[in-house]
Amino acid sequence: MKLHHIGVVVSNIQDSIGELKKYMSFQSTSLPTHVGSQKVNVCFLKVGEPFLELIEPTSSNSPIMEFAAGGGGIHHLCFEVRDIQKELDDMVKKGATVLVKPVKGFDERHIAFVDLNMKKTKCALIELLEAKKSV
Repeated sequence: MKLHHIGVVVSNIQDSIGELKKYMSFQSTSLPTHVGSQKVNVCFLKVGEPFLELIEPTSSNSPIMEFAAGGGGIHHLCFEVRDIQKELDDMVKKGATVLVKPVKGFDERHIAFVDLNMKKTKCALIELLEAKKSV
């Protein structure tokens, strides 16, 4: 398991990139990509390791619409894993709650969202990203 990105909810990706460029430079910036299963557009900014992911809702019933309407901000940590189902099963055994079962996410890879149900740590929302398959 390795930290892949930090997800940040924004109301507009392009406006946010412009604002961030005042303070930092990016090694690369991906084109905004639609993730239909989550009703969002995502854009990855390479600022080193991990990536910074900007996430904007694309419909009023997007799972992040309320968060964006409230001003957005840091939303989740994403960890890349080899076997997403195995990791989910292990986390559930330890008390986590699966919020989104594996679905197709960005880059044609499976993603899932988990609430770790932590009481003392405020970073309980975790995204799991299945590693790219070797060809």
